[in-house]
Amino acid sequence: MHDERALREQRLHRVLRERLLPAVHPRRLPLSLAAWHAGGEPVPAATGLAAEYRPAKVGDRWGPPWGTTWFRLSAAVPPEWAGAEVEAVVDLGFGRTVPGFSAEGLVHRPDGTPVKGLHPRNHWVPVASPAAGGEDVLFYVEAAANPLIEGPVTPLGDPATAGDEPLYQLAQADLAVFDRTVWELVQDLEVLDQLMAELPVDQPRRWEILQAVTRALDALDLTDVAGTAAAARALVAPALAAPAHASAHRVSAVGHAHIDSAWLWPLRETVRKVARTTANTVALMDDHPEYVFAMSQAQQFAWLRDHRPELYERVKKKAAAGQFVPVGGMWVESDTNMPGGEALARQLVHGKRFFLHEFGVECEEVWLPDSFGYSAALPQLVALAGARWFLTQKISWNQTNPFPHHTFWWEGIDGTRIFTHFPPVDTYNSELSGAELAHAVRVFRDKGPATRSLVPFGYGDGGGGATREMLARAARLRDLEGAPRVAVEPPKRFFAAAESEYADTAPVWVGELYLELHRGTYTSQAATKQGNRRAEHLLREAELWAATAAVRVPDHPYPYEALDRLWKTVLLHQFHDILPGSSIAWVHREAARTYAAVAAELTGLVAGAQRALAGEGERRVVFNAAPHARAGVPAGGAATAADEPQTPPATATALDGGWLLDNGLLRVTVDARGLVTSVVEHASGREALAPGAAAGLLQLHPDLPNRWDAWDVDAHYRNTRTDLTTARRVALADPGPGAVAVRVERGFRNSTAVQTVTLTAGRAAVDFTTEVDWQERETFLKAAFPLDVRADHSAAETQFGHVRRPTHTNTAWEAAKFEVCAHRFLHVAEPGWGAAVVNDSTYGHDVTRTVRPDGGTTTTVRLSLLRAPRFPDPETDRGTHRFRYALVPGAALGDAVREGYRINLPPREVAGARGVAPLVACDTDQVVVESVKLADDRSGDVVVRLYESAGGRAAARLTAGFPLAGGVRTDLLERPLPGAVPVDDREIRLALRPFEIVTLRLTRR
Repeated sequence: MHDERALREQRLHRVLRERLLPAVHPRRLPLSLAAWHAGGEPVPAATGLAAEYRPAKVGDRWGPPWGTTWFRLSAAVPPEWAGAEVEAVVDLGFGRTVPGFSAEGLVHRPDGTPVKGLHPRNHWVPVASPAAGGEDVLFYVEAAANPLIEGPVTPLGDPATAGDEPLYQLAQADLAVFDRTVWELVQDLEVLDQLMAELPVDQPRRWEILQAVTRALDALDLTDVAGTAAAARALVAPALAAPAHASAHRVSAVGHAHIDSAWLWPLRETVRKVARTTANTVALMDDHPEYVFAMSQAQQFAWLRDHRPELYERVKKKAAAGQFVPVGGMWVESDTNMPGGEALARQLVHGKRFFLHEFGVECEEVWLPDSFGYSAALPQLVALAGARWFLTQKISWNQTNPFPHHTFWWEGIDGTRIFTHFPPVDTYNSELSGAELAHAVRVFRDKGPATRSLVPFGYGDGGGGATREMLARAARLRDLEGAPRVAVEPPKRFFAAAESEYADTAPVWVGELYLELHRGTYTSQAATKQGNRRAEHLLREAELWAATAAVRVPDHPYPYEALDRLWKTVLLHQFHDILPGSSIAWVHREAARTYAAVAAELTGLVAGAQRALAGEGERRVVFNAAPHARAGVPAGGAATAADEPQTPPATATALDGGWLLDNGLLRVTVDARGLVTSVVEHASGREALAPGAAAGLLQLHPDLPNRWDAWDVDAHYRNTRTDLTTARRVALADPGPGAVAVRVERGFRNSTAVQTVTLTAGRAAVDFTTEVDWQERETFLKAAFPLDVRADHSAAETQFGHVRRPTHTNTAWEAAKFEVCAHRFLHVAEPGWGAAVVNDSTYGHDVTRTVRPDGGTTTTVRLSLLRAPRFPDPETDRGTHRFRYALVPGAALGDAVREGYRINLPPREVAGARGVAPLVACDTDQVVVESVKLADDRSGDVVVRLYESAGGRAAARLTAGFPLAGGVRTDLLERPLPGAVPVDDREIRLALRPFEIVTLRLTRR
């Protein structure tokens, strides 16, 4: 037989494109149009509906960037259409863009009820089925002129630079008859065409499908598509009825719309994206009772509840019916690299509590398909929140090393294991296409013992969700020869089945799930990262001192509502495109204002509680919110202080044009160039720095990644480096009592840096304050600490512990980690000696190791201070910044933990009458008290969260500063866990495993 396969397939494609798709709406008439252009920000639906509309027509331009236009569309159904299925077809000027990234619309009835959303792959609006003929049609479209944000550089991400020229042109507004038979034929042929394209040419099934399609096309009269579509369908029906192989892979298809809470659009636009997507979803559910849709992010549900309550009630009804499934159990789909330990716990607390309260649902899975890598602390937090499963697909984006599993046990730093799945379809925006499903089957790495995978389907990132075409594919793929078996079902059904068949033999992955991509997100938008770090520590202080005051000071109120609101604000801004710095300018400018307001309010709460605790008086009362005592002030307590420092002051002596600083613990040399060239411990006589090296050296690199500007730092940046060694001025500065400092001014390119090196009495650390007026583009600024230490590993702080990473690059896995995340400290050591670099707001780091000609080893720790990518925000990081970091020579891990907290939680002084005993105290620094607060249920119980910080076993005694009636261990949501906690008077004795997190609920007598 002659091979006419290519010709037959080309015939199919043309008939679909030019004959069948136009015949889905065979009869049309134009809708009457009117428009109202809303000035400024979006308005409530009632305002839009009541506005004064003016005549409009197809072809009119509308929508300055970020503007809103309301369209009124009306018509009368022709009498001759009686009995037909009638729809409106509206094209706002979408073009060929992907849904969610340009113009969008939400259709309303005249009473303001949302009908459904409109986007580039979903133009239709239901009118009548069947139509009576003669009835009037009237609806309104709230059209959002969201600009398409494209690189390499665009001004459209900031309203101040976006301009006011209309972006879109209304392309279509018709009333039309919907021919369901023709539409069903289109779905038949598309599914068979996509399946056929994935089957090997030497397989009979491919040729059987081609033959069936050819017969259908022969039966189709292209001059009478509507009249012959049913006959064509009958000819392809046998090909669609052939059952899947017994061993066919099983796909759990879950409707989904990944909605970035902010990214290439601001937060306020996401509120509307959620409304458009959920309107689409519940409308589809009305027509398809088998449809199951999973939606994550409690914040987005809360927006829907607060802004579109009528739509929220429809969602709740579908949730009660099992169709609309809340998943994830987090407030937002957060970044998991940079949020602090308590913040990551609160993501789960607030997310799960919202779903429990609003839906009665206990989310058992954590759903993070798009975050940029996953902390090794996460498995323990997931388990402590009462969840069992974890899902992502982002690790499939690795540049270097393909991940070896799709279904596996993920083990965290403490040993907790969570059953984990990476959908092999490698997208969270599947269209259930033949290519996607074939890819999922082909690459699935756990074939044999595992037989199933999950596919999230629906348009996402900018929302949209599934379409009726996707559901049609799912129905045809339920049991189809040559394809995997597709079942539309909730995620928990997939996880339960996958765990049941594979739990005993699934492989184990230990440690972080490092994404070999998007490493620049540890550094981009430094102000956003500083705002987050500051807010997290202010929340710690506010809870600690408010709880202490509520227990100790009669009638002092605990600010439950304010803390709940402020926590949720901070958690929202930890979304995985806000905190990582990968959003448009609008998002980050707004975040800066929000963080400033959060800091001001929290500072007020802290000050109010401290004044109440210190009482009326004129004595200096020093409060210490850190979990370790310092300078005579207990952890979590306050003490009165003398005016003069209790230790001998540091000294500064001129030396060869520079300065020699000494505080009896360290001797620090700052040369005439303002470079720190020596740091010697007095006790050991050991030099911390490598020969000829300088600590805190500022270094510049060119920074133009291959693809994603704000997201990526590519390895080639290291090939070129400029050390900033020239100073404009080097002079002594006055840092305050007991300390000495050298101030160094440097100029480079278009920027300036002022670095202050400080040595403080009684402190075995060299402090650096670096103020940068940054006016660079596509440039990377780092601060280097070349240390004379042979460190095989580094220890980088993560949530509730630290992660050890090799300093060598023996394998591609280690080499790929050329930029890593650390929180407050990064520690390197050899047996007997170590050093730490601690910081107050930096996350990006790199650690390298070289062997010198003298045989010694230099381990260099660098902090990533600033970048200057130009997309999506062309002004990223330009402006003034202030960083604080310190070198702690001779530091053990415990010292690194302590100094990391101290630099982020400086002491506070108030005028008062008395010191304050800690509300709780722990007898060992190895166990760190992370948070102290009152219970969220307002019972007055005190909740304490603590963890083992060294990576070893610990025995600890916790002492309450109030009479105890009892205590229990709880989960993160403060619900009791099995097992008693013995209480002896005011003491509780604990035994902790490495990195174990313990939450205690203490009842007061």
